[in-house]
Amino acid sequence: MGLVKRKEEKKEGERRKRKRDFSGLLEGLSDPDPMVRRWCARDLAQYIEASPFLVQQLKKESNKSVREVIITSLIKIGDRTAVEGLIECLRSDDAHLRNSAIEALKEMPDKVSRFMEDLIRDPDPDIRIFAVNIMESLRDRNVEDWLIRIIENDSHINVCGAAIDLLAELGTEKALPSLEKVKKRFSESPYIQFAAEMAISRIRGS
Repeated sequence: MGLVKRKEEKKEGERRKRKRDFSGLLEGLSDPDPMVRRWCARDLAQYIEASPFLVQQLKKESNKSVREVIITSLIKIGDRTAVEGLIECLRSDDAHLRNSAIEALKEMPDKVSRFMEDLIRDPDPDIRIFAVNIMESLRDRNVEDWLIRIIENDSHINVCGAAIDLLAELGTEKALPSLEKVKKRFSESPYIQFAAEMAISRIRGS
């Protein structure tokens, strides 16, 4: 058992001898060995110019552990390219990648807020729902206004339902008129009626 461990440590040490400069790390992102890709993705977090390359690799990376490291590095870099790249991943057919992107964006509230106006107007209702999910972690004074705008204007019942659920947690009396309006807009939906009533009761403290 000890011999196997020493062999693994030696092999890992050989991997780490790869050039550790920027170009060497970029080259390592396409290495067939996922451990090499993981190390390179981790070390690229120190280079802000690495974000487009990390985003590109994230979209095609099949190894989940490598994805996690890439996402961690993108969060650390946190520039516009990193945020936009993670937002693009919300459109992926890969559920694991979508969910990972949502969780990553939740950890970047100050940098995601500027994109929220576009997200809540996106033609894809799934993207609008993801935007509401991300709002849960935003420390932005506009969150309630965005949610109110959604329940007043969005035509998709599931988007409005997600917004109502979040308003039940953080809404104020400011949201009450809009919650009454959404009940009328979706008067034939038991789900909306129940969710809106629940939100109204919580806000009123009753």
